[in-house]
Amino acid sequence: MQVDRPPTQPDAPLLDTLPDISGFGGTCPRRTRVQIDLLMLAIEALDLKTSESLPNIAEELELQGVIQNRVTLWRLRSTNPLRRYGSQYSDLSQEQAKAMVVLTCYAARRLMVLTQQLIAVQEQLQRRNLPWESSFRLSEYLERFRAHFRSRMNPKRSAVVVYNTEEKLNNLALSLLGQLLFCTGAAGPQRLWFSLFDGEVA
Repeated sequence: MQVDRPPTQPDAPLLDTLPDISGFGGTCPRRTRVQIDLLMLAIEALDLKTSESLPNIAEELELQGVIQNRVTLWRLRSTNPLRRYGSQYSDLSQEQAKAMVVLTCYAARRLMVLTQQLIAVQEQLQRRNLPWESSFRLSEYLERFRAHFRSRMNPKRSAVVVYNTEEKLNNLALSLLGQLLFCTGAAGPQRLWFSLFDGEVA
C-alpha cells in the first residue's frame, strides 16, 4: 500500500517557494525520506506538545491539502524506509515532501530558543570534557530521542543497526539539533529543501 499522491494544491502558496528537483520523476530519493522523518523525530524529542500539534500547525500554514490529519502525516513519515512499517508506504512525492519541509521548519522555529540553549550546553560540556548527563535538559532530550528511535525504527535494517549504542544515537540526536537550527531562518525551508537533495542530483 502506498500513500496517494495528491495534485498540486493552489491553497498552499508556501510550497511554491520550493522548486521541483528534476531527475526523480516527481518523487523523493531514499535519503530525503529518511532525513525529513529524523528531523521530525528530533522535534518530538525536544517538545511533545509541539509534536502533537503538528497537524494543527499544518492547518495554520494552509497545508491541509497535502497533510489532512494526523494519520496522513504518519503515512508520509512512514515513507522513511528505516521505519518498522516503512515498506508499506514507499513513495513520497515532492509535493508531499515540500509540505513536510515547510512544516518541519515552522515547528523548528518555534523551538529555536530551546535548540540554541541545548547546542550551547553541548559545546560547554565538550569543552569541559563532561558527560551529557551533567545537563538534565540535554540528557532528557537524548533519552527521549533514543527511545523514539528504538521504538519506531526497524532493528533489522542495516542502516538502523549502525546506531547500536547509546553514543551513536546521541551523536545522531546532537547532529539533528544543528540541522534544526539550520532550518529556523527566513530562508530555512529553501536551505533544508536543497540540502535534502544535495549529492543526489547528477
